[in-house]
Amino acid sequence: MRGIEGRVAVVTGGASGIGAATCRRLAEEGARVAVVDIDMAGAERVAHETGGRPYRCDVADVDQVRATVGAVERELGAVDLLVNNAGTDEFGFLVETRPEQWDRVLAINLRGVIACTHAVLAGMQERRFGRIVNVASEAGRVGSRGSSVYSAAKAGVIGFTKAVAREGARYGVTCNAVAPGPIETPLLMAAPEHLGERGRKLIETMVGSTALRRIGRPEEVAGAIVFLLSDDASYITGETLGVSGGLGMV
Repeated sequence: MRGIEGRVAVVTGGASGIGAATCRRLAEEGARVAVVDIDMAGAERVAHETGGRPYRCDVADVDQVRATVGAVERELGAVDLLVNNAGTDEFGFLVETRPEQWDRVLAINLRGVIACTHAVLAGMQERRFGRIVNVASEAGRVGSRGSSVYSAAKAGVIGFTKAVAREGARYGVTCNAVAPGPIETPLLMAAPEHLGERGRKLIETMVGSTALRRIGRPEEVAGAIVFLLSDDASYITGETLGVSGGLGMV
């Protein structure tokens, strides 16, 4: 894709799943990739595969985010591309959850996106170029049983994406989101562990709600992300692209 080669890309949650697939695809396209994750061993593995650099960071910690972006800029250069992919869920029906679970899910899935974007946006605006892609979820558009707070956080990501797109447009900065459906990632596959038989049925229901009647692959989401980062998508901003096998069709 045009406009990726030589760019400095930061991918949060890059140690596994969609994040790791995105790191690999960006490396194939010639980007210089910063693999950011709280799982340093996983980040090191992906960095080794891609020729990138690993960085340990908890995106819920604003100070860590600022320090990590500073390290990337010193070692790789100014950040051109940001993929806010880090995420988690505390599976459970709302009445069974606790406030500390809400705080963790909101901190990583929403506040982390805000913190990482805040850390790079001023520089992008000054250089009058930047591409930001936020990994939301169809759960943020249609809701997901067993993931009510996660759904709320991802809806927030979609709203935040539109606001940043409006603020960044006059500086040449685009901001878009992807909304995956059921994707074969460690997070989704852990649902049966947390919810038992209900978790297994939850995945079956999600897959059955897709038009394609199958679970998606991380690489299929990564392709959409890299497209939105490329010059092929230079006239697209503020959009949320469903990568969900048709689950979100209305």
